[in-house]
Amino acid sequence: MNELIIELTDINARDFFGLQNETTELLKRYFPKLKIVVRGNKLKAFGDEEVLEEFDLRFDMLTAHFAKFNKLDENSIERILSSASNKEAESLNAIESETLVHGVNGKPIKARTLNQKRLVDSCLKNDMVFAIGPAGTGKTYTGVALAVKALKEKEVKRIILTRPAVEAGENLGFLPGDLKEKLDPYMQPLYDALRDMIPAEKLASHIENGVIQIAPMAFMRGRTLDNAFVILDEAQNTTHAQMKMFLTRMGKNAKFLITGDPGQIDLPRRVISGLKEALLVLNKVEGIGVIYLDDKDVIRHKLVKKVIEAYKGLEHQN
Repeated sequence: MNELIIELTDINARDFFGLQNETTELLKRYFPKLKIVVRGNKLKAFGDEEVLEEFDLRFDMLTAHFAKFNKLDENSIERILSSASNKEAESLNAIESETLVHGVNGKPIKARTLNQKRLVDSCLKNDMVFAIGPAGTGKTYTGVALAVKALKEKEVKRIILTRPAVEAGENLGFLPGDLKEKLDPYMQPLYDALRDMIPAEKLASHIENGVIQIAPMAFMRGRTLDNAFVILDEAQNTTHAQMKMFLTRMGKNAKFLITGDPGQIDLPRRVISGLKEALLVLNKVEGIGVIYLDDKDVIRHKLVKKVIEAYKGLEHQN
């Protein structure tokens, strides 16, 4: 059995490995064929030479990330350990320093995964982009950040956010309140993202003045959307007619971002998802970008990844 000894000299071992050895546990999970022992600032790994070489490479990437950002969270560790190549891992480190917009209290809003960075790049290159992936992969949040950035830099005059108001088990007609109060719960994820990026008073002013518009899809009919960054969220719940109507609203100097998860369709049975159909119909149209995100892009609680993986297993069985 081969042995690899690594000693941390220029970085704080306690901060690097975590108060409860979180980094060590993740290393053990990703390298199950190795025996890994950590004592103070020294790590020993035992196993086959080939696996040890890969481990040594990944460990160098982790220490480089920590040295650059003075932190090492679980998402960063998992992205680096699961990256397909050294080049990809280096790209992940580069992503961390690219701020899209400074949010409330100066919080830097960034693409945090390789696919989120690909989404950003695709939106810069194309006027219409589809972002496809499961819950928690940052499709909507990254899109809203791009929209706020475009508004702040005066690339567009307004932001328009829309979702199909599919009644997932509830009937809108029986909910209390006026139309806005009935529809707001559907739009809540969009409000949440905006509140992270724009101070409350300014956000309220933008909404009141129509600079930021948040509305269900029905409000898009008959409009031409010029000088706007437009996001259609939860697009898997659009019908053929709704999707066609929305896509043909595109006006001059407009950016369209369509996000959705084909695995979470709430439409009635036998109704074809407008998103699934659009991906087939438009797959060869030049100027339209399609970015796929997956469970590696999930940046919510670590259990969300496990939930997605569990349901994947169930779907494969069926």
